[in-house]
This record gives sequence, structure tokens and C-alpha cells, in this order.
Amino acid sequence: MSDSDHPEHRRHTQEVGLERLSLVASAIRNMVLILDDTGAIQWANPGFEEYTGYLLRDICGAHPKDLFNGPATDPDKVSRICHKLLLAQPFEEDILLYTRPGTPFWVHIYGVPIGAEQGVLPGFIAVMTNISDRKHSERGLRIAASVFDRSHEAILISDQNNRILDVNPAFSRITGYSRSDVLGLNPSILSSGRHSPAYYRSMWQRIERTDHWRGEIWNRRKSGEEFVELLSVSRVHLDEPGRYYHVASFTDITALKNHAKDLDRAVNYDELTGLPNRQLLEDRLRDAQTHADRQHKNLSVCYLDLDGFEAINDSFGHAAGNEILRILASRLAQTLRSGDTVARIGGDEFGVILQSEDHDSVYERMLASINEPLDPGVGTGPITLTASLGITRYPADSADAEGLIRHADQAMYSAKEKGRNLLHFFDPELNEHRRQRRQQLTEISQALENEEFELYFQPQVRIAGCEVVGFEALVRWNHPQKGLLLPAEFLTTLEGSHLEVPLGQWVLKEAIYQMNLWQAAGEDLSVSINISAQHLMDQSFTRYLESYLHSHPAIEPRQITLEVLESTALDDIRRARNVLARCQDLGFRIALDDFGTGFSSLTYLRTLPVDLVKIDKSFVRNMLDDASDRAIVESVIFLGQRFTHPILAEGVETLDHARALRQLGCDYIQGYGIARPMPASEIQEWLRQWHQQTKIEGNVLEPASGRQSR
Repeated sequence: MSDSDHPEHRRHTQEVGLERLSLVASAIRNMVLILDDTGAIQWANPGFEEYTGYLLRDICGAHPKDLFNGPATDPDKVSRICHKLLLAQPFEEDILLYTRPGTPFWVHIYGVPIGAEQGVLPGFIAVMTNISDRKHSERGLRIAASVFDRSHEAILISDQNNRILDVNPAFSRITGYSRSDVLGLNPSILSSGRHSPAYYRSMWQRIERTDHWRGEIWNRRKSGEEFVELLSVSRVHLDEPGRYYHVASFTDITALKNHAKDLDRAVNYDELTGLPNRQLLEDRLRDAQTHADRQHKNLSVCYLDLDGFEAINDSFGHAAGNEILRILASRLAQTLRSGDTVARIGGDEFGVILQSEDHDSVYERMLASINEPLDPGVGTGPITLTASLGITRYPADSADAEGLIRHADQAMYSAKEKGRNLLHFFDPELNEHRRQRRQQLTEISQALENEEFELYFQPQVRIAGCEVVGFEALVRWNHPQKGLLLPAEFLTTLEGSHLEVPLGQWVLKEAIYQMNLWQAAGEDLSVSINISAQHLMDQSFTRYLESYLHSHPAIEPRQITLEVLESTALDDIRRARNVLARCQDLGFRIALDDFGTGFSSLTYLRTLPVDLVKIDKSFVRNMLDDASDRAIVESVIFLGQRFTHPILAEGVETLDHARALRQLGCDYIQGYGIARPMPASEIQEWLRQWHQQTKIEGNVLEPASGRQSR
């Protein structure tokens, strides 16, 4: 018998082999479990403990199916694995599991039986490989492919030489070209010849600078018919240096453009005089205000009403009255300069916007043009008229377009009260709206002094595990006469006022004070606090936060989330980013609130340092019944996943909302379906009841059948 055949030698060799295998299992990053013949856990490697959060000493003897199952774990796959364990047969599955904190993760699990052949007791070795990234990538690719094929917009993809690589079915439907017709060709085959080379050079220069261009282009279908499209072109860069593609999407808006001309005439112009109507006057006034702000210039808004025009209609008939209005409309238009606007507001009333210089001389010319005798040509002979003119000046009067017209109208009535053929200027100091606002600001100032404000708190819950992760602080006003007032009844008055920052500081101070009280009572709770744009951009904002943290050392900054409204206009986005980054450096978390309601959603998401994105409740409330709202919610969740931002959905009014959001991959929820905002004094009792409910019922955000089966 050779030495290698000796039983003692074989036993020693097996021991060395097993020892080395144990070292390998401990060193690899894969997750390794050793199970006994009943499927109970006997050993786990450090990679398993580190990733799942389950320590061997806590789970030894437990069955994996009792530990890792979660709301989205496939029960059929669990059954198959258990069956293979029972039969002592190898198995291999891709399955969604959950870590000890409740975080879902995908694994590829491979299990093989062991026993006498290996010189050990019967059991199983299970090796798990984390494949979450691959699964997420596959999901993203499926979504992208579905969007490409089902989009109503034409989509064209070309390489860096602008050769067409692919088009979607909508492209063929709109242009008449099949996919095989255009592959390898330049998109210029669609050119109508309407645009100059300079137009296309400008377009490509913009793409070179910004990687994007959007505008209208006239193109030609395969049939030769011209059409106008709303085109968006994006340059998509790959990881390889110098490699990029062009993605163009467009919609045929020819019918819309043709219809728009007719609608524009019907909607924006007066049928009798051909002048702009009140709606178009307001639109142009808004544009004029923007221009005046940029150029630091003044503009005048005038309201002109003919004196005694009803008597003209009564004496000579409506045909004569209509002709007089047409003549006067033409005269008024001729008194104005380029850039000015005259509109017929209704009846014998006209509105005027003056952007040119020397407004005073134009006022006189308008009244003089009305005073010139006119003959309507219906047998009346020459008629002489007068008018009353009301004027307000922007920006001295800082109202919006509708308000400026209303103020000019008020001034016109003042001119009539003084007599005929006169003009009168509106005095902004007499504006009733401003008076009421000043009065409420005074009341708010007194309310701060009298401690009439109170914070209510609404819980925020992690869907996985049904865990309460914090509360949003919401301000209420205990008004001495009107009772409890919600934020919508007074916060709009505060916007842009000198009290916006003091109230914001009070909310911060009160929230931190309440956190201290909870902490003393044994509750370690996190709080979200809304921050207005003016408060955020205030020079003392970060200094105030730092000083308050120093005076409350027991509070961890990570427990405080600062919520910035996405619908807020942040005029200096760079400064806002720096302020929020400083807040993160101090340890605070940043949330982007009411996401999707403003015009800068993607800009803010891409630019601002954000830890959490909150979907606005206006989309969540209707998502069960409105496919568009559900699509928006799903898109925001997808964006959050791509930007690695957790998502919190507001406005969750029922558990059905919560369950739908869980299926879409939402992380957190908040709304009446969980709890209404409540005073701080009720928080601890609510938490006790919530914990009791979840202890009895399990995760209440899962379907009832799912909870019973676990």
C-alpha cells in the first residue's frame, strides 16, 4: 500500500482541503450558506453577513425562507427551492430577497447537496451572487424599448456622422418612409428646402454647445407633401471617448398650426374692429412687463371709455355705433408707435399698452383723436365724441397684467367722476389688495410676538417594513378670531415680505425644540422642515443653522431634512446649490418637495444636491383613476432610481394608493391614508398605536392575503 492510499493520509488530505475551502468561502465577496439536511442554516460567510445584515449567531438553525422573504419575493421560486432541498437535488434560481433592514436585492442562488461523498454530514452549500445592478439595467432597457416602439412621437437615432441607425414605427407613420428606406442615410432626405443653410448651422452650433436643440422645422414626406414638425435633438455621449449618438424626436404639428391660425383670430381678436381683444392684451402686457424689467424701463397701461356712447346707439342705431367704433379703433391705432398695443376690451372700452418713450404726449394724442369729428355714413352727419382715460404705470404699480388693467379701469372711473374728456392716474397706494395684505402682515407679525403659531406633524413611512422614518413639520396659525388656519390661508401673504425669514426661523427653532422634548421622552424622531426660497437665499441662513446646532448638541443634523419646493423659482441656482451643499456638509438632508409641479424639475434634480425627492400630492391622489397621473408618478420614481434619489409620495389618501406605490418601487409615503397632521402632543400615542397595529397585522401596506401567508 502506498503512502497516498493510507487512510490516515486520506483523512489528513480531506481536512486540509476542507480547511482551505473554508478559507476561500470566508474570503470571497459572494454570499455563502451551509445548510443541514433539513434546510436549516449551519454556517454563513462574512460576505453574507456584511451584505444582508444577518449575523450567523442570530440565524444559526433558522430556515432561509423565514428570513429573506419580502413583499415582492416570488413564492413559486421559494417553493421550488424548498422542494429541491427536500429531494436533496441541486437548484439554481434568480430571486428577489430582502436584507435585515428590509432593503430588496436580487441574487442568483446556486445550491448543491453535500454528504458522504465529501466526507461531511448531509446538507447543502448555497452560493448567492448579487445581480441587482443587472436586473435594474434589464428593467431600464425594457422600459426604453417599450417607449421607443409605442411612442406617438417619431424617434430617429443617428451616429456621430449623422447616418440613420434606427427609426421607430411613428417615424414611418409620419414621414411615409419605412425603416429600410432610411437606414444608413442622412436625415436631410426629409428637408423641404424652406430653411436656409444658416438656420441649420445655427441648430448644429447649439447642439455642439449644449448637446440639445428644440424648435420647429418644415420637412417633406416621402409623398412630397410638406409638413411642420416640433423637433427635439439630443446628443448622447457614451463612455468611450469621442463616441456619441443623436436622438431626434418630433411630432407632426401641421394640423395644429393651421388650426391655430383660425383659433388665434377667433380667440385673440375682436371681430368688429380687428383689434386685439382683452385676452391678447393681457398676454402682450405680460410680455411687456418682462421686457420692461429687463430693460429697466417704464410702461403705461391705459383704459379708455367713450363718454355718452349709449346715447349714440339710442339715437342713431347700432349700425352707426359699430361704424363709429371701427373708425375710432383705426384712429387710436394710428396714434401709437411701434411696439405699442391698442385693444378693444368690450363695448366702447379700449385698452392700450405704451412701451415707447414720452407717454404724456401719446395720452394727449389719443384723447385728441377721439375729439375729431367723424361721419359714420348712415345719414347722421358729423359727430363729435369725447373719452375718459385711466392710466397706471408699471413698475410703480407692480401688479400683474390683470391687476394693471383693473387699476387702469379704476382710474378711468375716477376720470369720469371729475368730468368728461379727462385723464386720471391710478395711485398704487390706494390699492385695496395692498391694504389688505399690509393688514394681514401686521397680524402675522403680532402672531409671532404672541406665540399664536403651532407646528403640526405628519408621519412619513417607509413602505418596506412599514417603518415610521420621521415627521414633516407643518405650521398652523391659531388665529384669535378665525380659529385654526391652514398654511394656504396665510403663507401666500408672506411670500416676498420681510416676515418670510422670521417665520421660517421660528419653524426651524420650534421643530428642533420639539425634537429635544421627544428625545427626552425616549423617542428618537426625525423631522422634515419646509424652507422657502427667500429664507434659503437669506445671507444668514447657514450661519443661523450652525449657531442653533451648537446650542442644541443633542440633536443630530442627519435627523433634520430641509425641504425645498420644486415649484419655487430659485433665481440664483448656483448660489442655491452652494447653500444646500453647505447644509449637507453640516449633516442635514435635502429634499426636493412637490416634484413635477414647476418648470425646472429636471434642472433642479440634476443641479441641486438632493437626498430625497417628494412627488407632489396632486399626481398621487388621482393615480388610481387617471392613467396620466400614474404615468407621471411612475416616471418620477424611475427618475429617482436613475439619479439614486429615494422617492417619497405625498397625498397617499388610502392604503390602495400605498400598495400601488409599493408596486411601482416607491420608497416612502405620506398622507391621510397613514395619518393626518397632528399636534406634537399626540405623536407618542399615535406611534404607540401604529407600532401595535403593525405588530398585530404585519405590514399593513401589503395586500391582506400577502400578510396572512407569511
